[in-house]
Parts: sequence; C-alpha cells; structure tokens
Amino acid sequence: MRLVDQVAVITGAGSGIGRATAKKFAREGATVVAADINADTGEETVASIQEEGGEATFQTVDTSSYESVEALVAHATERHGRLDIMFNNAGVANQPYPVLKMPVEEYHRTVSVNQHGVFYGIKAAAQAMKERGGVIINTASIYAQIADRFHFPYHASKGAVVMMTKSAALELARYNIRVVGVAPGLIDTGIVTEWKNDAELWKKIERAHMRRRAGQPEEIANVVAFLASDEATFLNGHVYFADDGAASFKR
Repeated sequence: MRLVDQVAVITGAGSGIGRATAKKFAREGATVVAADINADTGEETVASIQEEGGEATFQTVDTSSYESVEALVAHATERHGRLDIMFNNAGVANQPYPVLKMPVEEYHRTVSVNQHGVFYGIKAAAQAMKERGGVIINTASIYAQIADRFHFPYHASKGAVVMMTKSAALELARYNIRVVGVAPGLIDTGIVTEWKNDAELWKKIERAHMRRRAGQPEEIANVVAFLASDEATFLNGHVYFADDGAASFKR
C-alpha cells in the first residue's frame, strides 16, 4: 500500500499499460482518476478497480487538446482536493510509411498525442501541484533511443518526451515536483495486435529482447508504481528503461 491517500490521474487508462497501472495504483491505495478518449474502455477499467474494492472514477480526455487535459486535472482537484501523481501515458502508434511518403497529417496526428499531450499533462499537473509537490511520470519508449524504419513520427515524439522530462524536472524541482519517465520495450498491448497476427514478424520482434519475449503491461505498471512512490524520492529527471535489455544490444 505504497500510495495510500494519493490522488493519481492516468491518461490512456482504458487499455494496456494505462489500465494495468490504474489497477496497480488502486491496489497500492491510491484514488485513481482513469482518463481515456474511449469512454467504454475507460469505464471498464474503473469497474474492474471497483470490483476489487479500489476507488476510481472515469473522465473523458483528448490529450491532443490542452483544454481537455486542463479540464481533466481540474476535475481531479475539484473532486479530490489535490493531485499527487500524474501519469502522462496516452499514446498512439503511427501508420507505417517511409519518411519520404509520410503524410503530413499522420505526422501531426502522432505528435499531437505523444508529444503535445505529454507537454499539456506536465503543464496542467504542475499548476495543480506547485503548492504541495507531486510526481509527474511520462511514457517514453526505447524508440526514443533506437531507430526503426517507417516510424519517424513515433521516434520524434518519444524522443521529445525524454527531453521534456529532463527539462521539466529541472524547472519544477523548486516546487518539490519530481518528473520522471519510463521507456518500455515491446509490450503485449492492443497497439501490437496486428503484429501478432504475423507469426514470423512477432517472433522477430520478440527476439529483439534479451529473453526473447514481449513484456506484459503489468510489468510496466510495477515500475511506474515504484517511480510514483516514496521509495523513489531521489529519482528525478531521468527516463528509466523497462525493456528486458532490448536497447542494449543489436540482434
């Protein structure tokens, strides 16, 4: 119960890492505001938390809109009186195109959620936390550090998350706000469903990890819960790899 009496907002909480983290936070004692653009999946996350005896509510959010993210944070603070943890997790994968054929619209769609959405979450959460302190956690990716073909917008946006984490941590330390990030490797979520349909491709992707398997959302949730807790009070301004070594060797 490392997060007792903590109020946490989680974006992208309707599935994958966001859902697993929302459930983990609730089990650790936090009051969770689960946010997602998809109300159906977001409400499912809340229902599963409540069935386990946890405390959670749902709020619709479009992280590509600052006004929507600002309203999400306002909802959390008005309902619960404060905000202690902000997990900027919502993200999208881009449709694969070579950079020379990448539609400009696809670039902007990806960056608006993965990069701008994290900035909006940092800004809105920090405004709410500056009197009491808090923790802001951002989801980056190993693909902020290593390149692959056909995913230029995703690489660009996740690389930005790394530097936004460092820059925000430096500026917000005076308010006792920690800013950290997590960089997952390949995680078995809905984003990779199409890849799993191609058995040969899926095996190749799994081989990119040292123990030749994809990660599970719960494994990332465990890392995020630690970063949010008082056990991690001296961790700040860094993005931590949770990738079974995928970024540490060339297959």
